[in-house]
Amino acid sequence: MLRLIRTRLSASWWRQLWAQALATPHFRLTSPPYYITHQKGRYSSQANKESTSFVMNLFNGQFVPDNVFPFPSVLSMEQTQSLQALVDPCTRFFEEGNDPVENEKLESIETATLAGLKEMGAFGLQVPEELGGIGLTNTQYARVVEVVGVHDLGVGISLGAHQSIGFKGILLFGTQSQKEKYLPKLASGETMAAFCLTEPSSGSDAASIKTVAELSECGKFYTLNGGKIWISNGGTAEIFTVFAKTPVKEPTGEVKDKISAFIVERAFGGVTSGPPEKKMGIKCSNTAEVHFDNVKVPAENLLGELGKGFLVAVNILNNGRFGMASALSGTMRGVIVKAVDHAANRKQFGDKISNYGAIQEKIARMAMLHYVTESMAYVVSANMDMKVPDYKLEASISKIFASEAAWYVTDECIQVLGGMGYMQETGVERVLRDLRIFRIFEGTNDILRLFVALTGIEYAGVQLKNLRTTIMNPSGKTETILKDIGMRAKRKVGIPTGLSLEGIVHPGLDNSAHLVTKAIDLFGEAVESLLLKYGEKVIDEQFHLKRVADAAIDIYAMAVVISRASRSLSLGQPTAEHEKLLCQTWSHEAFERVRENLRAVKSSTWNQSFANMKLISDAVVQNQGILATHPLGF
Repeated sequence: MLRLIRTRLSASWWRQLWAQALATPHFRLTSPPYYITHQKGRYSSQANKESTSFVMNLFNGQFVPDNVFPFPSVLSMEQTQSLQALVDPCTRFFEEGNDPVENEKLESIETATLAGLKEMGAFGLQVPEELGGIGLTNTQYARVVEVVGVHDLGVGISLGAHQSIGFKGILLFGTQSQKEKYLPKLASGETMAAFCLTEPSSGSDAASIKTVAELSECGKFYTLNGGKIWISNGGTAEIFTVFAKTPVKEPTGEVKDKISAFIVERAFGGVTSGPPEKKMGIKCSNTAEVHFDNVKVPAENLLGELGKGFLVAVNILNNGRFGMASALSGTMRGVIVKAVDHAANRKQFGDKISNYGAIQEKIARMAMLHYVTESMAYVVSANMDMKVPDYKLEASISKIFASEAAWYVTDECIQVLGGMGYMQETGVERVLRDLRIFRIFEGTNDILRLFVALTGIEYAGVQLKNLRTTIMNPSGKTETILKDIGMRAKRKVGIPTGLSLEGIVHPGLDNSAHLVTKAIDLFGEAVESLLLKYGEKVIDEQFHLKRVADAAIDIYAMAVVISRASRSLSLGQPTAEHEKLLCQTWSHEAFERVRENLRAVKSSTWNQSFANMKLISDAVVQNQGILATHPLGF
C-alpha cells in the first residue's frame, strides 16, 4: 500500500518531507512577544513532549480522544447536590436582590447587593473551606458563574477580576503562609483583589512593561515603581497581584531584567488609584489606573520564583478562561429566552414571526452557538478537575468562541426583537455593550488565535523533527516509521488515514463523526504543507495562521458537541433527539468552514488576496485614512 501511495505523490513532496524530517535538527518556532507567550518566557516550552491535548494533536493530524470522549463527568452525587444547594439561592438572589439597571446607573454595585454576595460566599468560591472559602471544583465554579452570566455581566466581571485572576495567583503559586495571611479576608469579601499587568506601553506585549521592583541592600523588601492601566477593581481593591521587572542573575553571572510577580497591599503606602474609567459597558465594574510610587513590598511577598512572573501570569489567565465560557453560555441562555418569547408572541402579516424561516434560522443558530459554548465550557472545566496537564489551547479556544458566539447571539436577539430590542427597556442593548469587552481582555481574540495556531504548529514541527530522529536511529521502529510516513502520504493525496470514532460515538452520529475525522486529516495535511513551505518563517504568515486557528476552533467545537450529543443519545435523555439535530447541523456547517479555511491556506488565489489586503492596509495607514477618491470628486 505504501508503495502504491508513493507512486501517486509528486516527487517534490517527498523531497520536501524528507528534507524537513532529515535536515535541521533544531527546528523551533520563535513565538511573537505577546503576553501569553514571548521570547524570554516561553509558554509552549513543552512542545517537545508528547501531549494528551485534543487540539494540540490536531496539528499533527492525530486523533487523541481521551479528554473529550466520552463527554467527561467529574461530579460525584454529593458534589452535585451541594452545587444545587448553592445554585438555587444564587439564582433567586440575582432575580430578586440584584438590579443590573441600577448598578449601571450608579456605575458601581449597590451596597445591598455586595452584602448579599458576601453572605453567599461569592467572593471565595474556589478558596478551600479551611481558609474561609466554599471550596468549589472548577466544574462547580463554572455552573455558579453561568448563573451570574445570565443576569449581570458587570457584577460577574467584578467577581471574576477578584477571584479568577485577582488572587488566583495566591491560590496557584502562594506559599502556605501567604495563603493563610490573605485568602480568608479575600474569600469573605472583606478585601478585594485585582490583577495588575497591563501598562500604557504594554498591552498584549507584556515583555515591554516598565514597572520595576528593586531589592533593597538588606534583602528584606523590594521598592516598586510604575503604573498600570485598565485594572478591573483597580479603585476598590486592597490586594494586588503586580508584575514588575526585576534584575535576575543568570548562572553565567550575567544580570538580566525578568518579570516577577508580587502580592502588594494598598496599606503598604504609595499605592494610588485614578478615577473610574468611563466605559462602553460593564459600567458597575470598577476599572481604574493603579500607580505604585516607592512602594515597599516585603521580600516574602514575592509570588512564585524570582524572574518567573510570566509563568505566574500565564497560568492565572489560562486557569481563569474556562469561567468566561460558562458565564457567557449563561448570557446566551438569558437572551435566547427573550428572543423566543418575543418571536412566539409577535404577529406580523397574520402569523407569529416564529413561523417565518428568516426568524427560525436565527433562533436555530443562536441555539447551536449556545450548545457549542456550553459544551466547551464544561469539557474544559472537567479537564481541569481531571488534572489534565495540557489544556491551554482548549481554554483559549473556549474564550475565543464564547466571546464571539455571545456577541452574535445577543446581536441577533436584538434583531428578532426589532425596534424593541434597541430600547433600554428590554435590557438587551446593555448586555450587548457589556459583551464587547470579552473579545478584548484577558488576551485579545486576535492574539489568542495566533497563540493557538503557532503553539500547535510548533508542536507539529517538533513531532516532524522527532520523526527525523527516529528515521536516523530506527532501533527496530521501522513499523512505526512506515506508519507515520504512510499517514502523511495518505493525507497528501486525500486518502482517509483510518481515523475513526467507531465504538466511541453513538451510531446515530456516525455521519458527524466521519466529518470530524475527515476534518482532522485535512487539517494535518494543511499544517504540514505550511511547515514545508515556510518553515520557521510561518510565524510571519498571519493571514494563514488566522485561518488555521479558525479551522482548529471549528474542529474542536465539532468534537465537543458530538461527544455531548452522543452521551445524551446513549443515556436516552429526553432532549437527545433535539441535541442530535443541534450536533448534526453544527457539524455539517463547521466542516464546510474548515474545508474553506484550509483551502484558503493553500490557494494561490487567496494568497494574492492576502497580498492585496496588505497593500490596501499599508496605503490606508500611510494616508492616515481612506485613500480612494470620493465618488463626487472631492
